[in-house]
Parts: sequence; C-alpha cells; structure tokens
Amino acid sequence: MSPYHSRFSLCLGWAAIAITAVASSANCLADDESFLNRFDTVNLVASTVPANGDVNPYGIAVVRHSVGRLKRGHVLISNFNASSNLQGTGTTIVQISPDGTASPFAQIEPNALTGQCPGGVGLTTALSVLRRGWVIVGSLPSANGTSANAGAGCLIVLNSLGEVVETFQGGGIKGPWDMTARDEGRRAWLFVTNVLNGDVTTGSPHVVNRGTVLRIALEVPEQGEGKPERESTVVIGSGFAETADPAALVIGPTGVGLARDGTLYVADSLNNRIAAIPRALTRESTAFTGRDVSSGGAISDPLGLAIAPNGNIITVNGGDGNLVETTPKGVQIAAKTVESATGAGSLFGIAIVPDGRGVYFVDDGDNTLKVFRKKRAAMPPDDEDD
Repeated sequence: MSPYHSRFSLCLGWAAIAITAVASSANCLADDESFLNRFDTVNLVASTVPANGDVNPYGIAVVRHSVGRLKRGHVLISNFNASSNLQGTGTTIVQISPDGTASPFAQIEPNALTGQCPGGVGLTTALSVLRRGWVIVGSLPSANGTSANAGAGCLIVLNSLGEVVETFQGGGIKGPWDMTARDEGRRAWLFVTNVLNGDVTTGSPHVVNRGTVLRIALEVPEQGEGKPERESTVVIGSGFAETADPAALVIGPTGVGLARDGTLYVADSLNNRIAAIPRALTRESTAFTGRDVSSGGAISDPLGLAIAPNGNIITVNGGDGNLVETTPKGVQIAAKTVESATGAGSLFGIAIVPDGRGVYFVDDGDNTLKVFRKKRAAMPPDDEDD
C-alpha cells in the first residue's frame, strides 16, 4: 500500500522516491480530500471466467437500474480472450453481484455478426450500460490473436436480456478500445477511443499518431419499443499515439471519463499522460490530443480511467499494480497498490462502486473482479453465558 498517509508524508513522499515532482507543500492536498486514501483493503469479488472458458477481463460497467436480466448494483465484465487465450477472440459478458455471485449475461456468436462487425468478435474495455437497459460493448477482433490480423471491429448493442439487436460500424469506429457514456434516458452520448487508425503493425514498435476519440449521439428508446439509433458522430480528439503490442494486441488512447463540467479526460497510454478534451459534449471539431493534465510521476502506462465522486481522476497503471488519483489541476495526490502478485499488465478496466464506497477493478492476472475499499470492522463477539 502507498506510504502517503498524511499531508506531510504525501508531500515528502513524492520527492523522497525521486520521481517527477507532482506535488509541493504549497498545493499538496490533505488526505481527507483524497478519494483513494479512504480505502485500505483489496477483496476478491468473483472469478470472471464463464462456462466457455473466456479469459482476460477488460471491460467493466456498473448496472444502475434493474431492467430485464440486468440487476441494479451488479457489475458487467467483458472478456477479451477466448479459452485459447488468443487476444481479440473473447465473446462473453458476465454479470457479477456485489456478494460474488456470477452468471452469464451474453455470449455473442461471431457467425451471427458476419458482415455487421468487420473482423468478428473480440470484446474490449469499451463497455457501457444505459439506464433503459441497453448494453453497448466494443469489439476489436483478431482471427489468430495477433495485431496483424486485427479487424476494424464495431460497437455491439444488446438488449436487457443479453441479445444482440444491432451494431454500429464505420463512420470513424475503428478498433474501439474503451468508452464512457453520458446518459439522459431518451438520449445518450458515447465517448469512444479508437486505436486502429493507420497501420500500427509495421516495424517494432511502429507508433502511428492517428488514434481518435469519437462522440456518438444516440436516440434511445425503451426496451421493446425499437432499438437505439445513431444520430451523429463527431471526432473530438485525434492524433493520439497507437502501436501494435504482443502483450496487449494494441496500445493507444484507452480509458475515458466525463467530468461534471463537460471535460473528457483521456488516458494517453503510450505518452504516459492524462489528457483533457474541453467541451466534450458540445464541441464540433477535434481538440487533437487535448490539454496536458499530468504525466510521469506515479502514472505508469495509464489504462482504465474513472471520475471519482470528488471530481478527481482515477487511473490504473499498466506498468505496475497501482491506482493513481490526480486532481483536475494535475496534482497526483495518491497512489495505491492493489495488485502485487503479477503487477505490470494485470489491470485494465475500473469503475467506481455505487455511493463511492470503493473502486472495482478487473485483474487479468488471475481473471477476477476485485474491489478496493475500506476494511470492514470486525463484528463484536457474542456475549458468553455466565
């Protein structure tokens, strides 16, 4: 766990470990202003491996409203690999209750999407659940688990029973990697990062600065009254670094989180930074790679990203087993180790527990869903008879 347990030790700690200076005595925040510093314990919730043996959990989304088979407070997990462990071949979404009961939500048959999702099915971190019961998941498929055979993929729309009703492809969707949503019931906006623009496979490594962030506006009906309709697509971010990678299939702009003021924060993995795209809900042109918020320091290959209840940015590192909390002004105020068994490469998708009671995260080192939260106080022993 992080040693930064007080205002003094937090400010001193960053300098003491000789990393990039991200806080000073003038702007360092007290612990009670940090979201992550409220928590001290990692607990296993459940295995994410379904009956067909899919592994490598990537996407995570908390269900906010009970509709159909979706249960409020449960967590959906998308798997990127099939049981063969080939990347970009996973086809399942698992639903897990807070007490650890896991059940299948969907198994998407690639043959059923022939022509509708270029390349097939390989479910990514791009996973959202809308309040009207629609589940939208990204697919970046690969026929043999290598980036050379990766397809453009699509966004797959499922109803509240886990049945595929349509796909969104083309129009800028190319390798959808992660996603967040602004949900207003009858309308919703998806913010999707894409990592397959240009040839990312030539050379080793071959970095292409063509990754994008799309805003996709949807008209959203109730269940049984039609299906979501794609109204418009706007490129609001572009020029992000992307490259093929044997360990992760591809690396590029990953996690996204929408702040209350309309700023979209992006985990720019290859450049090891958090970027900000202002006016993400209303802008009609690209902000290119956005404004630099924070880089280096405790940030090490940021992947999953979420906005904490206090407005701070929570990222998970691909370079180690840490969660990092950063203020909108770019001050890194907390770093917490949540995965120490395998460390680098095990963490991907994250989500805030309802009511801000912790952080859910997937661990593809052992194919599980875990939660970082405050240790529960032990129950007092029963009174003994005299």
